[in-house]
Amino acid sequence: MNLEVSRAPVGSFAIAVSRRLPRSPSRLVRVTPASARDTSRIPLADPGDALLIDERRAWSSDQAWEVANAIAHGVRTSCPEGTRLAVYAENAGEAVLAHLGGLRSGVSVVALSAQLSAGDAVDLLVRSSASLVLAGPGTAEKAERAVVMARDAGCDVQLLVWSTPEWDEWLAGSPPGPPSDDRPIKPSLLFTSGTTGRPKATELPPNVFPRRESWAEFVEATGANRFVGLGRHLVVAPLHHTGPLNAVRALAAGTPVGILGRFDPARTLEAIERWCIGSTTLVPTHMSRLLGLPPAQRRAADVSSLRLVFQTGSACPVDVKRAMIDWWGPVFLEAYGGTEVGVTCAITSEDWLEHPGSVGRAVAPYEVVVLDDDNHPVAPGTEGRLCFRDSTGRGIIYLDDPEGTARAHPQPAVVTLGEVGRVDPGGWVYVTDRVSDMVVTGGVNVYPAELEQVMISHPGVSDVAGVGVPDDDLGEVLVAMVVTGDHPTPDEAELLAWCQQRLSLYKCPRRVVFVDTLDRNDLGKLNKRALRQRLTA
Repeated sequence: MNLEVSRAPVGSFAIAVSRRLPRSPSRLVRVTPASARDTSRIPLADPGDALLIDERRAWSSDQAWEVANAIAHGVRTSCPEGTRLAVYAENAGEAVLAHLGGLRSGVSVVALSAQLSAGDAVDLLVRSSASLVLAGPGTAEKAERAVVMARDAGCDVQLLVWSTPEWDEWLAGSPPGPPSDDRPIKPSLLFTSGTTGRPKATELPPNVFPRRESWAEFVEATGANRFVGLGRHLVVAPLHHTGPLNAVRALAAGTPVGILGRFDPARTLEAIERWCIGSTTLVPTHMSRLLGLPPAQRRAADVSSLRLVFQTGSACPVDVKRAMIDWWGPVFLEAYGGTEVGVTCAITSEDWLEHPGSVGRAVAPYEVVVLDDDNHPVAPGTEGRLCFRDSTGRGIIYLDDPEGTARAHPQPAVVTLGEVGRVDPGGWVYVTDRVSDMVVTGGVNVYPAELEQVMISHPGVSDVAGVGVPDDDLGEVLVAMVVTGDHPTPDEAELLAWCQQRLSLYKCPRRVVFVDTLDRNDLGKLNKRALRQRLTA
């Protein structure tokens, strides 16, 4: 079959002809990813009637679905029953289409952070039974290393990188139009730190991802997505998080979407105005950085198109939340929950102004329960372990981890996210502390145990503790408290470099504090709360 090959601009999808999925890329085209380019001085394109737009180009509805359907056909061919598609890429229009095509195929999609090192990524590929990885130019080299290591571990996985000839050939091998509507639509698989260090695999729960037996039924159910019907939705957070992935499902229901390669406060304001954004998802770090812009720049920004800002990720300082409501108006809907459970509590701007600091009231199918150390309910207003009873009986399910699943349930169908809180007589929930040592920095979960294991291997370190401390910008930052040994004493720069060579960057400490002792108890345990108090004092 001889057809003319159509070449699209670098960074976009191109169509060529082939019936073959390469076992491995013969070569990778080295293209600077959109998020790595300096696009801040380039005016954003006029979206017109585009269904999807990023900082480089726009896709009409026909163009977007042509690519998404081709991906769906290719994924069905490339992913045997019981395996998954992994998307390992930075934010871009192509990444959205990769998720959309995977969703349309009926194959479960694994969302991997573009920040993951190859070593971290390979573990997740093997555990998720991924048989195909779609990557962007910015993650191509890491993805190639991860796939090689996954194959060595016995995982039969293939890799395709968009903006390469192999990718063009793969897409061109797909028949025209959508695949047959004869498969159930499976939920995405995400990895969360939960309350332990090793990421746990969990499928998006039913209150987040409508599970349906056909694509037509799925699209109908997705019409209830909170972003549908509000105009264009803006994605600024990485697509491996639950909140931003909502945009893919809203896109499936016809909601136009704009996507930025990475969050930048000035660029975000420009996108809201230029693209006439109706909704977006922000974490408190985004909000504090927006407030950090010069007052004149904030006053000049036109945010009148906004109808809903879905706020999630971590606790938001009261003064930050109040300032954003004063600036943007009562458009914020704050959600408290987790990847494993979806939204457990929610609060509108109006209710938050009456109950500042609250994360809202419990929402269906959850009922809030506060338990003491013996798993007995406490009186209203009393601090205890914050839990939620799932009326469906499902609770939390971790893939192939019955012990982790059991630990998340202090009682049958009662789940905990590892945090301490209280509920006032009116049912308003307040989160006051965390039971676990997990640090939430910029809305990303980081478990200090990984840092501690890496840093203790340095010959100049005799003891170490990773501790989260408050930070005005990121909510929390990870700090390494280090006791040096008999070897030549390392300096902070040496230890930071040691970690950065062995861990994904987001898992590394922001700073190192040298101390004489960590005051372990007789069992060798650390009191992280006491250490945090030492640092903040």
